[in-house]
Amino acid sequence: MKNIILFLVFAISMSCNAQTYPLRTYIDMPENAYLKDTNNELPTYEGTWFGSWNNKTIYITLKKVTNKYNSILKYYEDLLIGKFKVINNTGAVLFDNTSISDDKAKIEGGSFKKSDGKYLFSYLDMDLCARNGYGTIQFTDTTKTKLEWKFSEGEVMIDTDCFYYGQTWPEPLPKSIILTKQ
Repeated sequence: MKNIILFLVFAISMSCNAQTYPLRTYIDMPENAYLKDTNNELPTYEGTWFGSWNNKTIYITLKKVTNKYNSILKYYEDLLIGKFKVINNTGAVLFDNTSISDDKAKIEGGSFKKSDGKYLFSYLDMDLCARNGYGTIQFTDTTKTKLEWKFSEGEVMIDTDCFYYGQTWPEPLPKSIILTKQ
């Protein structure tokens, strides 16, 4: 009887485990599946990257997060998060969210595009009146020390509650830039 109970407990626990898929899986994921970095691709993006545009310098720190639950798609995934600091040409800090907790990171990775292998990310900044957008990153060299960044802003409605209402809207992220690894 003990053996039968142990076998049943083992069988049930095995059936409850989520299925694991590699990051570059392009199917609808079943609930509670795990989109895992099985090929260890994300660590090559980790670190601090910098570049200049419009008399500003940006420092973006990317970090791999494992087994994060996606409540919209209802599965777990490994992904990159990003935090950034922007300074102007006089050294004044324009934006800096590098000290916020990882779960509040404003840049969050999504997946690799099937068509060209670029890594997709989204941006949402509630501290800037819900400024948002999406973009891609990809390496430009075989040494993986240069990263091409492309970013498109989403629609933003500035209402009277926003502290930028009636003012020039800030540009926290570049539209296109080559970033160099520090």
